[in-house]
Amino acid sequence: MKSYFQDTKNKGGVVEDVIYPTRTKGVAYVIFKEKKVAENVIRKKEHCLTRKVGLMHLTVSHFNEKVFSSVRAILDLSIFGSQVILESLVMDLKKKIPTLCFSPLEYNGRISVQGSFLAIKRLKEFLLLKASSLLEKNKSFISDGEKRSRQSPRRSLRRSSNSVEPLRPSVPETARSGETLVLDTDIFLYLKKKSRVYESTLKKFHVLCQERVDGEITTICIKNAQDGSRPNNEKLVKEYIEKYSHALHSELRKETFVLEGKKNRAKNIKSACEQISSRYLQVLINFYKTHIDIIGSSSDTYLFKKEVMELMRQKVR
Repeated sequence: MKSYFQDTKNKGGVVEDVIYPTRTKGVAYVIFKEKKVAENVIRKKEHCLTRKVGLMHLTVSHFNEKVFSSVRAILDLSIFGSQVILESLVMDLKKKIPTLCFSPLEYNGRISVQGSFLAIKRLKEFLLLKASSLLEKNKSFISDGEKRSRQSPRRSLRRSSNSVEPLRPSVPETARSGETLVLDTDIFLYLKKKSRVYESTLKKFHVLCQERVDGEITTICIKNAQDGSRPNNEKLVKEYIEKYSHALHSELRKETFVLEGKKNRAKNIKSACEQISSRYLQVLINFYKTHIDIIGSSSDTYLFKKEVMELMRQKVR
């Protein structure tokens, strides 16, 4: 592949490195010495790599440094019961967040949604607000019904069959007292472990955070630490952390080492990461049973991974 992209017939030039395999199946990263060469390669409409089995067609595009680009979720809208026409709700969601892709609504109320993490986050906030407003309406209806029942018990009995079906989901208590913030877990871990902004902001505004990590999503509940604290401190902290996390979302890149195969290989990868980590203080390393994630700037993660692979090759010799 390297020789192909260095060939001038293919609009190529000097290639500094080819990263393959990557965490995305079937994707390779080709790093050119000159930006102009990369642009020429992209302008060429067709790229075919000759293999023993025949020609392999390549799709070439710019590398997007915004790694946390797509999230897929399955929504169960049936929890809204009979209070909402689900088709209308889906139409509203499409209008409110046009960047999301929706699958057809299933008969059981389920629907698949795909889009950026930030778009999914907006979707969650919209649905929480919707659920909250329906709960308030339901409470109001029940309280009015209780008043009428005290005034006219018979009328209340006649109307009981038409009462509104109670909404099953409950909005978390933190949504009503304090502020709730939802972040990508990788962003949150980097924010907490590699940035002083998180802890310093909490101390500055005298707030406490309850953090709940649930896979790729982390929910942060922000509350005042002192009774005398200003009530808008919670909102200010939420806005500040949200703004900072958005900036990280655009700047950070994630690489993954998959711990498959021989035990020695996995052990060597872990050892190499630990050995190199002291030279990359702004790179976050998350160790898991099946893989290792490294998160940092585009240049740092690239150099970090390159050094790990070089150490691995040295140990194999």
